[in-house]
Amino acid sequence: MSQRPYVTLSCAMSIDGYLDSAEPHRLAMSNAADLDRVDAVRADHDAIMVGASTVRRDNPRLLVRDADRRALRRAAGRAESPMKVTVTASGDLSADAAFFVTGDGARVVYCPREREAALRERLAGRAGVVGLGDDCVTMSALLDHLGENYGVRSLMVEGGGTILTQFLCADLVDEMHLVVAPFFVGETRAPRVVGPGNYPWTAARRAHLAESHQIGDVVLLRYALSDRFGMLDTDGRQASARAEAVTPSGR
Repeated sequence: MSQRPYVTLSCAMSIDGYLDSAEPHRLAMSNAADLDRVDAVRADHDAIMVGASTVRRDNPRLLVRDADRRALRRAAGRAESPMKVTVTASGDLSADAAFFVTGDGARVVYCPREREAALRERLAGRAGVVGLGDDCVTMSALLDHLGENYGVRSLMVEGGGTILTQFLCADLVDEMHLVVAPFFVGETRAPRVVGPGNYPWTAARRAHLAESHQIGDVVLLRYALSDRFGMLDTDGRQASARAEAVTPSGR
């Protein structure tokens, strides 16, 4: 495997392609069984990433919830939950967000170099702060830094829409887990799964659907988006989440 971490992009959307509603409270797209699957996928990764807007809006903890999965990680000499990663252009993050105050794993925030000093002071040691780029942080630079400086071999990206768009348009995703919920949102101001962009997959270059799997009233679509698909295994082991989430494709 190359130095760049293996990237699994994971998201859930409504039938009409929305990540959430426009209301302040979060709209649940998934169900209990699928959330358990997501927990298994989290447990298989070295790091998990969301954008700063998700940290502000949803205040996620980004922890492995299942006690047995946490115990397996401990037994392997790992933190109970993956390293947490976020990226911000503005530096507008509260040190009291759940992202920074829950769990025993490392936390790192990427930002433009000009924001680094102020953000480091604001977070008061609750996370590592890394300045990358003069105006913005590119996802390719972020992946390189995670691999070379933190030893991250696998990264799970959970959103929001801006982050998903950046990873996909830069062709940095190895596999994508897309869950479709059985309802419509239909709100103009609601966030879409992705925004406009130049995507590598077009009508002339169709993405490969590796798996489809019904989980209660939602459907999981698993896409192979690179020739590294299926290489999540970071220590010579078959990824446990793969066996729990879907039937092997044989690829």
